[in-house]
Amino acid sequence: MYKKQGGWVYQKWQDFVNVCILQIHLEYVIMTKIIAVANQKGGVGKTTSSVNMAASLAVMKRKVLIVDMDPQGNATTGVGLNKHSPPVLLSDVLLGDANVEDALQTIPNTNIMALGGGPDLTIAELEMMQMAEREYRLHKALASIKDNFDYILIDCPPSLNMLTVNALVAANGVLIPMQCEYYALEGLSALVGSIETIRQNSNPKLEIMGLLRTMYDPRSNLAKDVSRQLSEYFGEKLYNTSIPRNIRLAEAPSHGLPVLMYDKRSHGALAYLALAAEMIRKEASREAA
Repeated sequence: MYKKQGGWVYQKWQDFVNVCILQIHLEYVIMTKIIAVANQKGGVGKTTSSVNMAASLAVMKRKVLIVDMDPQGNATTGVGLNKHSPPVLLSDVLLGDANVEDALQTIPNTNIMALGGGPDLTIAELEMMQMAEREYRLHKALASIKDNFDYILIDCPPSLNMLTVNALVAANGVLIPMQCEYYALEGLSALVGSIETIRQNSNPKLEIMGLLRTMYDPRSNLAKDVSRQLSEYFGEKLYNTSIPRNIRLAEAPSHGLPVLMYDKRSHGALAYLALAAEMIRKEASREAA
């Protein structure tokens, strides 16, 4: 017995996947969703969510691009790519020295492609600061390829620097992973303020797509209290799905695999599948409204 969803208990992993696919089968969102996975606080599950959301959406027959804008390059290694020797550096694309098409890498046996990041992004950020329209570099780079994908997920660094600003200007939605603790609430207000500033000045289409509770322990009174506050303030933007603490989620990156490919029956894998289905349903409802 793996997952209880909507009153049904699924005893086989494939049964759960099939139900998720059926739920979103007729709700196909046509417009490409470009989602910045952002939070200036580190260690909240941004990269884990980027990688595993990409894998879950791909399982649901979506074409996905993951863009690693973090100089640490963990999203790149998390999907099995070498962050030190990509065919073309993402930093070169941002600086206008290479075509984005040449930087695309395919993840074998999936619907996922990647623009891998690495330490060179730190140098690129410094050079971008001297450029005109520096906050639009990623937006312009993605313009020629975005229609090839259903979802583009941008893994942001844990700070509100120029790389994160580029991601927010390029995106039409922000996914905010966060732990249910009080320090996370304090940081959240600063991030929301930054999103609003960018929406007013650079990207009027930008909106908070949803808040995702990560490393969630429903037995904790603190987690319940913070969840209640998030629900009161953000309402339906707080995803019903939460991501539990799970050893398989922690182990998967060391193997260069999303958790779905590492242990598809784990609680972490099932949680991200449920999140992908919830995300698609909500976006379909917004498009239909």
